[in-house]
Amino acid sequence: MTLEQQRRFLSVALAEPLLHQELEAGEDWSTFLLLGGRGSGKTFAGARWLAQMALTVPRMALVGPTLHDVREVMVEGASGLRATSGPAFRPRWESSRRRLVWPNGAAAYAFSAEDPDSLRGPQFHAAWADEFCAWPKAAETLAMLRFGLRLGEDPRLVVTTTPRPTRALKVLMSEPGVATTRAGTAANAGNLAPRFLATLEALYGGTRLAAQELEGIVVETDGGLFRAEDLARCRGAPPAKFDRVVVAVDPPATARGDACGVVVAGRRDGRAYVLADRTMRGLSPNGWARLAVAAAVDFDADALVAEANQGGDMVRTVLAQAAPPCPIKLVRASVGKRARAEPVAALYEQGRVVHCGAFPALEEELMGLGEGDLGHSPDRADALVWALSELMLGGGKAPRLRVV
Repeated sequence: MTLEQQRRFLSVALAEPLLHQELEAGEDWSTFLLLGGRGSGKTFAGARWLAQMALTVPRMALVGPTLHDVREVMVEGASGLRATSGPAFRPRWESSRRRLVWPNGAAAYAFSAEDPDSLRGPQFHAAWADEFCAWPKAAETLAMLRFGLRLGEDPRLVVTTTPRPTRALKVLMSEPGVATTRAGTAANAGNLAPRFLATLEALYGGTRLAAQELEGIVVETDGGLFRAEDLARCRGAPPAKFDRVVVAVDPPATARGDACGVVVAGRRDGRAYVLADRTMRGLSPNGWARLAVAAAVDFDADALVAEANQGGDMVRTVLAQAAPPCPIKLVRASVGKRARAEPVAALYEQGRVVHCGAFPALEEELMGLGEGDLGHSPDRADALVWALSELMLGGGKAPRLRVV
């Protein structure tokens, strides 16, 4: 359907969404996860997407923490489905059947995460799940919902939530076929009260609460090595030149399984600069080797530092076949992840690390190190630890790093 046709059905506000609110139908995803801060526009994004789906598919599901939340936020809220569908395509709420019906007959049925069994039996073309981290029975409800997404050629699920460090969210984020994006509250500042952001930043800026509630980052509450306040103040620009640049690689344990961690970092005058996070999931050995070598070429790296615990010399062989422009250095972990990360966390506390860009997924994993319940392998964080250990902690001479 063209933009002109959509304008006739949907409100004018939908024609100019924020970038993070664009959920393109042609993208290769079965589940789209939007992690957003408070007031970032995630409810609007979910409502906008489902209203568009109502133009083409007849049966949809709405799932919230409670039925009250579905009705008051997802349906009747200021950014809910009735508001975002516009006057010409505004749906009506049928309370007796707990469903929202559009003028063309498309219907979205309401369900509560308090009652997963209510999703047994119904089937849908699409579903919108809101505030997933507040669901009382998150994993069970999500499973029942997915069993019902079996109509049409391409059933899809959009999940919008302010993140919390729950097991269910970590598992969801690690699943194949899940596209994840993050939206900070500041991205939607134009639609918020003028003093809202300034007040909250003054009160909570640099804390874990701000990272979670304003930036949409999954953080841990206790036991983490990396503090939100240290990560918040480490943003900055890179120097004109570096003493040394490395690309650190944390290869996946299985082919097309976990992500391959690829982090680029440089050193200048006793400070480390994180330049890029090229981590990617679902690659073959040749695929992740080419990914790492491309990063080395792009940043004129002095070395490729690769963990060899899982693949041994195979890691060197695969990287060498991709024709790297610099030497390959294999490292092995002789202690656990937490012990390896402790001296790197100290560098952040000392203000000796600068992030030259926004790396929310990497920072999320760093704040989860030490908890033992990330739900997936912290490939980005592992690669960063190897990179900064090589640049700042003596590389192979450090007692916790053995070069093969």
